[in-house]
Amino acid sequence: MRVLIIGATGLLGSALFEEWNGEPITGVGSRDVDIRDEAKLRDLHARCRPEWTVLAAAYTDVDGCEKDPGRAYEVNCTGAVKVARASREVGSRLLFLSTDYVFDGGKTTPYETDDTVNPNNVYGQSKADAERGIREVLPHCCILRTSWLFGAKGRCFPNTILEAAQRHKKLSVVADQMGSPTFNRDLARTIIKLVRADAQGILHASNAGKCSWFEFARHIVRAAGLADVEIEQIRTEDLPRPAQRPKYSVLSHTSLQRYGIHMRPWQETLDDYMSERLGMPHVRQHVAP
Repeated sequence: MRVLIIGATGLLGSALFEEWNGEPITGVGSRDVDIRDEAKLRDLHARCRPEWTVLAAAYTDVDGCEKDPGRAYEVNCTGAVKVARASREVGSRLLFLSTDYVFDGGKTTPYETDDTVNPNNVYGQSKADAERGIREVLPHCCILRTSWLFGAKGRCFPNTILEAAQRHKKLSVVADQMGSPTFNRDLARTIIKLVRADAQGILHASNAGKCSWFEFARHIVRAAGLADVEIEQIRTEDLPRPAQRPKYSVLSHTSLQRYGIHMRPWQETLDDYMSERLGMPHVRQHVAP
């Protein structure tokens, strides 16, 4: 099975490229192909002839999307639909990465795949519109929503917290937004299983369990052995930001469990995260062919 990973240099795509073992893999980053350029996408697919395309490329800066909605839609929606069309031309299946931010946060129980989509920021809306557009092009695609993605390399919440902890001994973190952290290598392994299972439809995938950003920060600091760093709770209102965030965006794992996949609790991922961040070998280090 030939697999094409678009966004292979990003937080998730790089983990996917390293974790995938057993199939011929082609990975491309933004320097190789701009997903807004349909001609280049068609040429890429014609050359690679993938049987599966994994679209991990996106504009994920939530506040950046709010400030520049044009770019958000060009990349996250229009670009994603162009990838779907290029995939259709060569008969490739498609797995598209979406987000918990397609929901408004009004629930207090985990979101199911068929719950009403109602984004409250531009990033979430661009992803929700992409979901609809892609399904029109490829009705049998796989749309995988995830949440609070993090990894040892790249821009993410834990790395930001640890960098801030080097400069300050007291950090203020929002305590009234709830979600599920997702370790990039765990998500990569889940995606590999789903592709091999010919998954389709809308699925939710995150590490098990839930927490607030405040609780997540406390665990990160503890895992790093920074006993002298204090984490202070604040409200969302105390930290004004351009984009509104859902207060609750925990995803149900019912859809994932239908494929026999169970992701470990997010707390158990932190040792692997810290080991990789410190330069130690992670549990599985596969080099893609």
